[in-house]
Amino acid sequence: MEIAGKRILITGASRGIGRGLAEAFAREGARVALVARSEAALKELADRLGGVGYCADLSEPAGAEGLIERIEADGPIDVLINNAGVSYVKYMLDNTPEEIERLFRLNILTPVLLCRQIIPRMLERGGGHIVNISSLAAVIAPPGLVYYAATKAALSQYTAGMRMDLRGLPIVTTLVQIGSVPTELDDMSRNYGPIREMTQRAKGSDVTPLPVVVEAIVDAVRHNKRHVRFPRAMTPLSMLVEAPRRLSEWMFRSVSPRG
Repeated sequence: MEIAGKRILITGASRGIGRGLAEAFAREGARVALVARSEAALKELADRLGGVGYCADLSEPAGAEGLIERIEADGPIDVLINNAGVSYVKYMLDNTPEEIERLFRLNILTPVLLCRQIIPRMLERGGGHIVNISSLAAVIAPPGLVYYAATKAALSQYTAGMRMDLRGLPIVTTLVQIGSVPTELDDMSRNYGPIREMTQRAKGSDVTPLPVVVEAIVDAVRHNKRHVRFPRAMTPLSMLVEAPRRLSEWMFRSVSPRG
C-alpha cells in the first residue's frame, strides 16, 4: 500500500504505541483519524499532525456504537488500527467485576465491533487493511495479567478467524504480538512483583524500543505483512501458537469460507 494520502484510523491514539503510530503515519503523508477518551491530549495531537480527533470512551458500551459511520462522515478509512487497550495488572482475585468487564469490552469486544462496522465499507470501496494490536501475553500468560492475556488471546484468535472468513477478498490483516515496550501501560506490568523479578533477570533483553515497534507496524501496512512480532527471541513461541491456525487454513483451502 502506498501510505501517502491514505486515511488511517488509530484507536488509543493519545499515548504510547497509538501516539507513536499517529506521528509515524503522519510523517509518511497519511491523513490520520485519531480516537481516544482524553479530549485535550487528542486535540493537541490531531492539531499538531494535521489530523482529526474523535473523542470516545471505547470501554463503554456506547463508545464503539456508530463510531465508524461518524468518522467516515469526514472521509473513508483505508486502514483501521485497533490499538486501544487496558491491562489492570493484579492478582486475578483482586480485579473487580467492573475492571474485568472493562478489559473485555475495550480489548476484544470493541475491536470486533469496529471490524464488523468497517469491513462492509472497505469491501464496497474495493479493499482495506486492518491491524490488530495483540500481545505476547496471549501466548505465555504471565502472572497478574490473567484477564488481559485472555482478551489478547481472543483478539489473536479472532484475527485468525477473520482472515479465514475473508479469504479471497481484498482485506489485508496484520496481527501484532509484542512483549515489553516502554509505555505507561507496560510500566504497570513491569512494576508488578512477579513480573518485576523476571524483568530484572532479563536485564532489558525483553524490551523492544517503541520506535522499532512503530516502524515495523508501518512497514507491515506498506508491504501487507500478516504478522509483527517482538522481541525476536520470543518469535518462535508465537509461531508455535500460530501453527494450528495456518494448518486450518490449509485444511479448508478448497472450501468456500462463506456458506
